[in-house]
Amino acid sequence: MSKQNILVINSGSSSIKFAVINPQNEHEYVSGLAERLSQPEARIIWKQDGEKTIYDMPSADHDIVFQKILHLLEEQQLTDTLAAIGHRVVHGGELFKSSILINDDVVQAIEDCIGLAPLHNPAHLLGIRITQKYFPNLPQAAVFDTSFHQTMPPKAYLYAIPHALYRDHHVRRYGAHGTSYRFVTGDACQRLNIPVNESNILCAHLGNGCSAAAIYHGQSVDTTMGLTPLEGLVMGTRCGNIDANIFNFLHKQLGYDIDRITTLLNKESGLLGLSELSNDCRTLEEAMEQGHEQATLAIDVFSYVLAKSLSGLASALDRIDALIFTGGIGENSRVIRAKVLQQLRIFGFQLDADANANNGKNNNGIITTADSPVAMIINTNEELMIARDAAQLAGC
Repeated sequence: MSKQNILVINSGSSSIKFAVINPQNEHEYVSGLAERLSQPEARIIWKQDGEKTIYDMPSADHDIVFQKILHLLEEQQLTDTLAAIGHRVVHGGELFKSSILINDDVVQAIEDCIGLAPLHNPAHLLGIRITQKYFPNLPQAAVFDTSFHQTMPPKAYLYAIPHALYRDHHVRRYGAHGTSYRFVTGDACQRLNIPVNESNILCAHLGNGCSAAAIYHGQSVDTTMGLTPLEGLVMGTRCGNIDANIFNFLHKQLGYDIDRITTLLNKESGLLGLSELSNDCRTLEEAMEQGHEQATLAIDVFSYVLAKSLSGLASALDRIDALIFTGGIGENSRVIRAKVLQQLRIFGFQLDADANANNGKNNNGIITTADSPVAMIINTNEELMIARDAAQLAGC
């Protein structure tokens, strides 16, 4: 087997997602998740040829787990097929407008962005340093969630606060999920036979973290996430947009300090906070069918805020060639898609109930009627996008 494969790494604070992908034929040889790292329950879930194998690795840290992943890759004779490594990096600030081969200057720049993503960038750097240790001769690429949104104009990314905070401290809207947006936009345009550089797309990436974006001629011109992943849509445990003065209110009325409020807004809000039941959309939809009032309320708020945000994003476009739903919720929740399109009826969207019920599988992803503007489901593949970028940068 020639050296055409890319090892894709997404290193988190307590997990490592990985895959070996050939970006030319889009074949995924293996994928997996190392989770609960440095805890007694640490383990690797290895997926290959439709089968799943679990390796328990009590208290193993990132380095030990990666050694095991490397050993498993060697057993499958995949190590010698690797042409490059691609890393997901959440935040590149204003420094990176595209993916880039990693060198010492890039590593330093990712470190400089830690203040913008304190939970993510340190873990990405750890993954980069470990893979550099075990694959010192392989080219490695950083693929940034934020880079896609660097095409936004100032009117879209600036906050109405003293400009010195942007000029001196880079306080602005950065967005996220850019790798996903790039993938699904390209896929949708191919299906609809629309040139990407002439397209007008609305896209909603909906998972535990959620955002939406307006994509004009293949470039992001506005998005809902901001300086941090808290801003924008209602999410699994994050509140999304909220009156910033809630910090003062909760401090004075309830005595909460800044750490308590930050935890409340990031980890106790969203679908979980509204429903007081779960942050999992599937659980809430089941409860809604059984008459659970707060589960119903949570889904209604989630859907309405999304529809309202998409309506606002539409003002950045000339027309709507397609509204794309992607991410775990976007790809699987027929309930939320139906509610959102109903709220967007002013744009003329008409749902095809049968197509929506089977997640668009028999209709090229399209879930609207023939005389409606197009709304469609595109299954995202960020790992393949990272593999493509890494291969292109490495010249393979």
